[in-house]
Amino acid sequence: MSGNKTLGKIPVVIEARRPSYKLHWQRRAFQLSVLALLVIIPVSGLFRIDPMQGAFAMLGRQIWFSDFGMVFGFWMVVACLLAMLYSMMGTVFCGWACPQNTLSELANMATQKLLGRRAEVSLDGTPMKLSSAKNRPLNWTVLVLLCAAVSGAVALIPLFYFYEPALVWKFITFQHDPGLAPSLHWIYTVFFLVILVDITMIRHFMCRFMCIYKVWQHTFKTRQTLHVAYDDSRADECTKCNYCVSSCFLGIDPRRTDVYDTCINCGECITACDNLQVRKQSDREGLLKFAMGERQGQNFDRFKTNVSDLFSRVSWAFPLFLIGVLLVAWGAWSYDRYHLTVYRAETLQGAQISDYRISVANKFYQPTRLYVAVEGLPDSAYSLASDKVDFITAGRLDVGLHISPDLAKGLYPVTVRVQSEDGWEESFRIQHFSGGGV
Repeated sequence: MSGNKTLGKIPVVIEARRPSYKLHWQRRAFQLSVLALLVIIPVSGLFRIDPMQGAFAMLGRQIWFSDFGMVFGFWMVVACLLAMLYSMMGTVFCGWACPQNTLSELANMATQKLLGRRAEVSLDGTPMKLSSAKNRPLNWTVLVLLCAAVSGAVALIPLFYFYEPALVWKFITFQHDPGLAPSLHWIYTVFFLVILVDITMIRHFMCRFMCIYKVWQHTFKTRQTLHVAYDDSRADECTKCNYCVSSCFLGIDPRRTDVYDTCINCGECITACDNLQVRKQSDREGLLKFAMGERQGQNFDRFKTNVSDLFSRVSWAFPLFLIGVLLVAWGAWSYDRYHLTVYRAETLQGAQISDYRISVANKFYQPTRLYVAVEGLPDSAYSLASDKVDFITAGRLDVGLHISPDLAKGLYPVTVRVQSEDGWEESFRIQHFSGGGV
């Protein structure tokens, strides 16, 4: 008993739950990671478009449309992954990854910080409610400069998909380079103005009323898709509460979500409702949560049915996804680093053809040397502009081949053979007709 009395004297402190913004910061970190990824992809060489060569560039190599397996398979994989994502997770891309939505949210945060908590671009046309203490020229100047700086930085991101980082730096520092398009500054200015108008005036109007991409996502949504569910059995707890509505930057009521609404599954309303319950010192969770299907409570059978329905929705996409993966693998296995073609040079109509163009392409962004040889003709019967082709980087170069018009009359099978220092070899056969000096 003495031991129990001693234990009874130990003070017990029950610590109340604290508001949690874990979901909010997880989403914010994911949004910023997506923006960083948009820069890392082209800068690292993972994917880029080469405007000078008219080709895609992936992992330091050119991908032509003739590389059918890699091109078609890649887009098939992307399309199937997106279809499966939308079928299961709904418009979660908009709320967690869309750069447009991310920039709009950051612009709202900056506006509310500088001009007041109720200063926002309202979706229902309500004028901004500015704080009298913050409605000052300095705050407006800082906001405008901040929006301009963000627009200028974001407008550079598309340039990385067309130019290497060194060329983008030359563009930023106004250095001349023949690799930069003469009109690039005008193109950049258009990007800058579009982004500036977007984050200063349009913002979430784009998400709610103008986004075509979101309409495509709705094509895959069903009632089993991930959505915000409301516990209507506790409706009496929020009879006069619109905290979740005020937290929604798209201006919808999270308690009445439907299949074809403007909800983007951001979860801000869930965080708001949970934290409101904490402030009420309630030991219960909020009335909103993410859910799949129309299940109630912990009905496992209904949950299992919903999951089965979801998998039936993506079952058609998974085989296509596997086919796309196989096509990419086959394209990578059969990929040729070099390409050889021989063309007839331009001549007058009716004249004897004696000149050819040997076109050699290097599809790797690395320096290399190729060796050219001609077979099927005596050495004295032809001349090459060069028997070596040196590449500084990826590109296409031509070598002239002239066949003597004094060659005896007849049809000659000629083989052009090209070899590389790393063991690659390819030949191209042509039929040359000689008129015997006629």
